Amino acid sequence: MEAFQGFSKDQLLNRKNELIKQYENYKSQNLKLDMSRGKPCTEQLDLSNGMFDYSKNLFTEDGADCRNYGFLDGIKEAKALFAKIFNRSADELIIGGNSSLNLMYDLIAKAFNHGLNGFEKPWSKLSKIKFLCPCPGYDRHFAITELFGVEMIVIPMTNEGPDMDTVEALTAGDETIKGIWCIPKYSNPTGITYSDSVVKRLASMKTKAKDFIIMWDNAYALHDLYDTPDRLTDIFDEARKSGNPNRVYMFSSTSKVTFSGGGLALMASSKENIAHLKKLLAIQTIGYNKINMLLHTRFLKDPEHTKAHMKKHAAIIRPKFEAVLEILDKHLAGKGIASWNKPNGGYFISLNVLEGCADRTVKLAKEAGVTLTPAGATYPYGKDPYDSNIRIAPTYPPISELRMAIEVLCVCAEIAALEKKLA
Repeated sequence: MEAFQGFSKDQLLNRKNELIKQYENYKSQNLKLDMSRGKPCTEQLDLSNGMFDYSKNLFTEDGADCRNYGFLDGIKEAKALFAKIFNRSADELIIGGNSSLNLMYDLIAKAFNHGLNGFEKPWSKLSKIKFLCPCPGYDRHFAITELFGVEMIVIPMTNEGPDMDTVEALTAGDETIKGIWCIPKYSNPTGITYSDSVVKRLASMKTKAKDFIIMWDNAYALHDLYDTPDRLTDIFDEARKSGNPNRVYMFSSTSKVTFSGGGLALMASSKENIAHLKKLLAIQTIGYNKINMLLHTRFLKDPEHTKAHMKKHAAIIRPKFEAVLEILDKHLAGKGIASWNKPNGGYFISLNVLEGCADRTVKLAKEAGVTLTPAGATYPYGKDPYDSNIRIAPTYPPISELRMAIEVLCVCAEIAALEKKLA
C-alpha cells in the first residue's frame, strides 16, 4: 500500500498541522519516558524474592560447600535442572555467572586466542573473518563481532527466520565466513521463531569453512506470552543427524526469569566441545557463583515449577504488549506508513516505519521526552540500510507511561512520514 494513498496534498498538510499541535502539547508536558532497553519491571523481579528463603543451608545434596572453591562447570543440581529444561545431558552444559552475553563474548575471544574444538588454527592467525548477521537483530551480538574486527554481513529475516537461500549460498563458497548469530525463538526484535526447515538447513548446510559455528542465543526459550507457545526444533539433534555435531553453541540465562543482575547463564554444546572449553576455562576461573546456582535450583525446582513461574511473568507483561499493539493499530494501521509484528513471546515488538524515517522518528520522540533504542541499532555498525526499523521494548515502564510513550511514538512516526511525502 502506498503511503497515505488517496489523500490530497491539502489533506496531508492539514493532517501534518494537526499532528504538530499534538506533538507540541506532548513537548510541553516535559515527559521523561524511557523505552530504550528490554528490562524486566520491578513487579517481575519481585516474583523471585523468595529465592533468598533457601539460603540457610548452602550445601549441595552431595554435601559440597557452595561457599568454597570448585565445580568449574557448575554444581550437579544446576546442571541437572537445565539439562531437563533444554533437553541436554549434564556433560553438554557449562553453568556460568549471571550473563549469557559474557559467555558469548568469551567464546568468541577463545576462538580468536586459542581456537575451539576442531579448529586448525585460532581465528587471530587468519587474515579475514566474516560473520552472518540476520537483521533486524541484536545490537550486542554485533558489538562483540565488531570489537574483534569481524566483517559482518547482513542477512534478511523472513517470517521463518534468516533467508536460508542467501545463508547457504554464502557459506558454501566463502571460507572466511566462520559463523552466524541466531536468536531462534522470539527473535530480538522481530519476535520470529525459526521454522523447522530453517533449523534443519542451518544444522545440515555445507560450509566451506570447516570451523564454522552457530551462535544459538536461545535467550527467550522460556518467555511465552500465551498458552499456545511457539515450538522450536532441537538444532542439536538435527546437527548430530547431519554429521555436524560440533557446529552449535547454545546460550541462555535466567536474567529475565529471576534477577537480571543476579541470574545464571549457561552454554550448551557437544560433549567434545564442552570438554575442550573446560580445559581453557580451568585457567581462567576456579568456578562461578555456586551459592547462586544452589539458590536458583531450589527456587525453580524443575521444568514444571519453572514454567509456572514464567506464567506469572507473562501475566505481568502480556497487557503491556497488548497495549502497544492496540495503540499501533489505532493510529498507524491502514495508512501505508508502518508495519509491526505481533509476537507470541519474547521481549520486543519490531516496528517498521516508512523507509527513510526511523532516525527522524526516534529524534522527534526524544525531543518530546520519549527515549527509544537508537534507529539503526538492530543492524551491524548501527546502520539500517532502509532507515526503517525501530525496536519497541514494552516490559519495563508502568503501563500508563508505556501507553503515553507509544501515543507519542505514533505521532512522531506519522509526522516523519508526512515530511517525507510532502518533501
